[in-house]
Amino acid sequence: MAAGTKATDLRQLSNDDLVEKLREAKEELFNLRFQAATGQLENHGRLKAVRKDIARIYTLMRERELGIDTVESA
Repeated sequence: MAAGTKATDLRQLSNDDLVEKLREAKEELFNLRFQAATGQLENHGRLKAVRKDIARIYTLMRERELGIDTVESA
């Protein structure tokens, strides 16, 4: 996943694609935490970015579940 995936990019994905992105992000977060625990992590900011990406995906999935239509400002 790209650093700091934008919500507008995620909104264009289907539900199946969102689930796949979520799986990838969780796997990356696990690997980053493992690197941090062993002292091999070089970019500590990436942990925060991946956690935010996961939160964005969960938020978007919940919006779709509730049928909330969000308006993107241009």
